[in-house]
Amino acid sequence: MATPFETSTQTRQAAMAVLVHARTDDIAARLAAIELPASEALREPENGLVMVRGRVGGDGAPFNLGEATVTRAAVRLASGECGFGYTLGRDKEKARLIALCDALIQRRDTAAAVESNVLAPLRAEQAAERRRKAEQTAATKVDFYTMVRGEG
Repeated sequence: MATPFETSTQTRQAAMAVLVHARTDDIAARLAAIELPASEALREPENGLVMVRGRVGGDGAPFNLGEATVTRAAVRLASGECGFGYTLGRDKEKARLIALCDALIQRRDTAAAVESNVLAPLRAEQAAERRRKAEQTAATKVDFYTMVRGEG
C-alpha cells in the first residue's frame, strides 16, 4: 500500500491540475473503465466560499477581489488512502470524482491505470484544445508597422 508520503506531491498536484479543467462526465466515463476499490466519504461534497485576493500590478499591495464558490470532498479507500478534491463552482460530483482520483493515484496497483485511462487522455485533449485556441488567436493576429514618410 502506498502512503501519501510515497506518492510525489508534484504527481498529485499535476493530476489535480488536469482534473479541475476536465468536465465531470469525461472524468466519470474514464473512471468507469477502471475496477474501482471500495471507498467511503470522509467529507461529503459541500459548497463554500473562498476569498480571492489580488495584487496591484501583480506585486503590489494585496486587496480582496471578491468571493468565489468552491466545492470540496474527501474520500478514503478501503485500503486506507485518503483523497481530497476541490473545484471552483458547485459541482459536487466533480469534487467527489477528483477526490477519488487523488486517492487512487496513491495506490501502487491503481496509479498506472488512472494515469493511462484518465489523466493521459484528458491531458492530451486539454493540450489539443489549447493548441486549437492558439491557432484561432494566431489567425486573427494583426501586425502593425510604421512606414517612414518621405519628406521632400
